[in-house]
Amino acid sequence: MELVNKRFIYSNVLFGIVLAVTACNEKPLDHNTVVEPATKTATETATEPATETVVETEIEPVHEAGDYTGAYSVKDDAFGTQVTVTVTGLARTIVTNALPNHETGSFPNDGNPNTISSQNKTYVYTSVPRYVGNTVLVKMPGVALNGVKFEPGTAETVNCASGESFRVEGLQDAFDLGMDFNNAHVQPSGEYHYHGVSDLLINSYSYAEDLVHVGFAADGFLIYYSKSAAYRTSYVLATILRTGIDCSLSLPTSNSNFDLNGTQPDGTYTSDWVYIEGFGELDRCNGATVNGQYMYFITKEYPYISRCLNGDVSEEVPRGQNSDRPGDRPPPNQRR
Repeated sequence: MELVNKRFIYSNVLFGIVLAVTACNEKPLDHNTVVEPATKTATETATEPATETVVETEIEPVHEAGDYTGAYSVKDDAFGTQVTVTVTGLARTIVTNALPNHETGSFPNDGNPNTISSQNKTYVYTSVPRYVGNTVLVKMPGVALNGVKFEPGTAETVNCASGESFRVEGLQDAFDLGMDFNNAHVQPSGEYHYHGVSDLLINSYSYAEDLVHVGFAADGFLIYYSKSAAYRTSYVLATILRTGIDCSLSLPTSNSNFDLNGTQPDGTYTSDWVYIEGFGELDRCNGATVNGQYMYFITKEYPYISRCLNGDVSEEVPRGQNSDRPGDRPPPNQRR
C-alpha cells in the first residue's frame, strides 16, 4: 500500500512538471486580444461593445486629459472617425478619414448637393514651428484634432457686368451654401470641413477653463478657442459703399441678376471686412502670443478661422482673396 501511494504522488508531480513545460512552450496571446484601456479614448470606451478587444497598441496614449501635442489616436465607431497622429523628429503626421467625431447636419440639403464620405488624407506639419510674420495667405490653414480640415473661404463669387468681383463668405445670410449647425458643409469630393466655430468640436476637447486646443495650423503652430472670448479679432466692417451693376452669383442654380452699387457692407463678402491693427487682441491672421507661445484662434467673429499664417509654410497664396501682404514683423505683444 505504501508503494502504491508513493507511485501515485510521483505520477502527480511528474504530470505537474509536464504541464508547466507545456505552458512555457505555448505561443503568446495575439496582441489584439489584450485590452489596454490607457490607449483608448473616452469616446471609444463609450461606443464600443463590451466584446470589442482590438487595441491600436502602436499609438502612444494621451498622457493627460487635454494633451494632444504628442502622438494620439481618435477612433469613434458611432461616427466612423479614424485619426492617427504621430510625432517623429520635427514632423507631425496626421492620417485621417476626415469624418468628424460628432453629429452633423443632413447632407445633401437645399444649399449643398453633396454627401459626406470617408477620405484618405495625410498631412505633415512641422512640430517645431518658427514665427516669420510674412503673413502668407492660405486656402486651408489647418486641421482639427478630429482630423476634419479648417477651410474658411469659399469658391463662390458674385461677378458684376461693371467689372467688380466679390468673394462670397461661407457664414452669411444672403446665399444658402448649405451650412449645418457646426458651421460646416461638404465639398463635391465628399469632404466635410469647417468654415467657423463648431460647438460640438469645442465640447469634444474642452478640458481647460478657457483656452481649448482644437487643432494644428499648417505652419505647425497650435489652434485654440477661447471660451471666455478674451481674444477679440481686429476686423471691422468697411464703411465705404459697394459698387457693382448687373451682378450674379457664380452658382449654376442662381439665375437672377442684381445690383450692388451703393449697398452697405454687411459681411456677405470677404471684401466687406477690413483689418485694423490693434483693434482687438488678435493679429491679421487671428493669432496672438499667450504666455510666450504664439498660437492661432478660431472665433465666432470674422475671420472665424485664420485666412493666413505667420510661420514657415509652403502652401501657395490662393487667388481671389485679400492681397495685402505686409513685410516681416516681430510676433505680437505677449498677452497673459
